Amino acid sequence: MQIRNIQGAIFDMDGTLLDSMPVWEHASERYLQNKGIKVRERLSDILFSMSMQKGAEYVKENYHLAESVDEIVAGVNNIVYTAYEKEVQPKEGVRELLDTLQVNGIKMAVATSTDRPMVEAALKRTGLFSYFEQIFTCTEVGKGKVAPDIYYAAADILGTEPKNTLVFEDALYAIGTAKKAGFVTVGVYDDASRKEQGKIKEQADIYLEGFVSAVESLQQ
Repeated sequence: MQIRNIQGAIFDMDGTLLDSMPVWEHASERYLQNKGIKVRERLSDILFSMSMQKGAEYVKENYHLAESVDEIVAGVNNIVYTAYEKEVQPKEGVRELLDTLQVNGIKMAVATSTDRPMVEAALKRTGLFSYFEQIFTCTEVGKGKVAPDIYYAAADILGTEPKNTLVFEDALYAIGTAKKAGFVTVGVYDDASRKEQGKIKEQADIYLEGFVSAVESLQQ
């Protein structure tokens, strides 16, 4: 990976900086198991493409829960928050990559679909928080990553043009959004998106199977 002419870098968090996708994949299962309810299907596969609200509606209806949809959402979010606060770890090589970019004078920001309390809890505990100029969340920006607003907002704070700014993402749709907006896209492998890796390799300007190899190439 070459960083010539690169002045800024924007990082997705889940599945990119942090090995946190399994938390989201299994949060609803944990919620049910904590209530002593046996999960009788591959729930993570069923809920993968659903919003939190729709997922809670599915769980309530199919597992006959007395709790309201809002209560289920709050319960699942609490499980996720606890995991961010106590369990989730950075991906291998992340810290070394951030160090290398920092040494080269490249400013960095986070752009994530996860809400701020969870983001800050995880990044502060893992020691990654101080690397970033600012954190941007889709909730606060008001649009998801199907629109480029969050990337433009981050680049504006970094003071960089899209053509001189890397966007690190593990999700195919987000890579597509950033690329159409003129950013230099870096596709990052994550097991949660393994079925999309072929398309991610085609779409992204740069593809990383891991951060360790990226650090090695930058140091050569």
